[in-house]
Amino acid sequence: MRVGVTGHSKLVPECVDAVRAAIRAALEAEAAGGSSLVGVTCLAPGADQLFARVVLDLGGRVEVVLPAADYRDRLKPEKRAAYDELLARAHVVSVLPNELSGRHAYVMANERMLASVELLIAVWDGQPPDGRGGTADVVETARASGVPVVVVWPEGARRA
Repeated sequence: MRVGVTGHSKLVPECVDAVRAAIRAALEAEAAGGSSLVGVTCLAPGADQLFARVVLDLGGRVEVVLPAADYRDRLKPEKRAAYDELLARAHVVSVLPNELSGRHAYVMANERMLASVELLIAVWDGQPPDGRGGTADVVETARASGVPVVVVWPEGARRA
């Protein structure tokens, strides 16, 4: 089963364990039946990286779609070690042909991810879109294209 992720990148530290557990429960429920699990992510901090770790913990494979050549450089320095570790554990890494990160690159990466998955896990607070490329926009695009969406937002989850 191929599962993608979208979600908020800035989660308050106190809710990370609850979000991780909710992602795990959603993946276990959806990927039951012995099918191999492939998680597709852009490896953004927050929800994407929590998702990648859960996929790996469940014995699945991670495929990464990087929006642009400068994606890593745009991360805060304290976020790069976790990103590098997960990127090194990925089975497939695709870098889109964008030099610079930004909304256009993120939309392209999300479209690539959605085109390759059977299900989307959305770590989403339910707020409406604030533009193209964000979590709510990805949820709307998935639903419009027929990709089933499982929203994960456990009690106590909050954006920083």
